Amino acid sequence: MNNSITNCLWVDGKAKEMAEFYCIVFPNSKITSVNPIVVNFQLNGHKFMALNGGPNFKFNESISFMISCDNQEEVDYYWEKLTNEGKEGMCGWLEDKFGVSWQVVPSVLGQLMGDPEKAERVTKVFMGMKKLVIAELKDA
Repeated sequence: MNNSITNCLWVDGKAKEMAEFYCIVFPNSKITSVNPIVVNFQLNGHKFMALNGGPNFKFNESISFMISCDNQEEVDYYWEKLTNEGKEGMCGWLEDKFGVSWQVVPSVLGQLMGDPEKAERVTKVFMGMKKLVIAELKDA
């Protein structure tokens, strides 16, 4: 069985703009096909489809995409790019200019949260942050 999964993003007439923006932000990304209704693209090997479906549905935080970052430079990069014309949220969450929710998370967070001696302190620190700062999480 070869069941491919593609994330479909319903937008109001901005499918191509969305795909072009994300392909600039994420490395190893490309638009694979374009027509007036659907734009197919890949972000670092993950398949997406942007659908010009009209104004009937809006994005909300119940669905988000998580970006695991190896260092603070990556956290800063994705945070800056995706909050441009978007909105900062708490605990590493943000909403981009299209209304899509993202979590920009340092990969070390899982390790820190897995340490029973640090988990509570780390949680208190990141609950007060918007963009996550690795040094502050490690110092907790």
